[in-house]
Amino acid sequence: MKYSAWVPLAVVLVLALFGSFYVVSEGQSAIVLNLGKVVRSDIGPGLHFKIPFVESDRVFDRRLQVLDANPERYLTSDKQDISLDFFAIGRIDDVRAFYRATGGDEEVAVQRLAPIIKNALTGEINSRTLQEVVSGDREKVVARQLSSINRGAGTLGVHILDIRIKRVDLPEDSNVLKSVYDQMRSQRQQVASQLRAEGVEQAQTIRAEADRQQQVLLAEAERDAQKLRGEGDAKAAGIYAAAYGRDPGFYAFHRSLEAYRNAFADGDAVIVLDRNDAFLQYLRSDK
Repeated sequence: MKYSAWVPLAVVLVLALFGSFYVVSEGQSAIVLNLGKVVRSDIGPGLHFKIPFVESDRVFDRRLQVLDANPERYLTSDKQDISLDFFAIGRIDDVRAFYRATGGDEEVAVQRLAPIIKNALTGEINSRTLQEVVSGDREKVVARQLSSINRGAGTLGVHILDIRIKRVDLPEDSNVLKSVYDQMRSQRQQVASQLRAEGVEQAQTIRAEADRQQQVLLAEAERDAQKLRGEGDAKAAGIYAAAYGRDPGFYAFHRSLEAYRNAFADGDAVIVLDRNDAFLQYLRSDK
């Protein structure tokens, strides 16, 4: 009977012994609750003691966490509706405040951080046009509001280091997408028209230059041809003169043949002359 009475007591003592210690790993921080009230906080890594059955511990990860939120709708300064998808990089800065604000539930923290970030970004998006939001420096959009975001996040015991915009979408249920496509189509048409106009202008310039070069080449060729013909005629005349000077009879004969050729060129000419006319001297027979 005495041995049986000590067994429950030993079990209680063993449980109390194991329940008296808890371990906090590197990168974590813990708080100790006494009947639900925080009595110790910001407990660093190591092996720690607590009062068994009265105190309980809660360990939280204080490393950087990525807090992903659902895409939010915003209105730009030019009244265009956009959907902004972003995520925040932060960590638990004050474990006591984090527990009091969220009960230690990270999902609750994300749900309460999302509207804080959204409200801070609303002013920045509302002051920018759609083109500035899409093609501008997204880091500047966030950097200007990071301090105000951390003032709200501080009430949750959280510190936000950075917010990154993943994607900017045009909602399918708005007219923005159609207007953007129309604007892009108009811009492309303007670029195409400008390119076509520049192409026509360049073609006309090239064609005019080719025509000018053609005229220059033809003029130079005609000039060279006339020069060559003149030189050839002069050389031929020189040869004829030399030949005629050596034999005047041959010269007279050649001139008569030229006269005959010109007189009977059409093949139907009829010439009536005296048979003793000098024009016919080379046509008479000496028999």
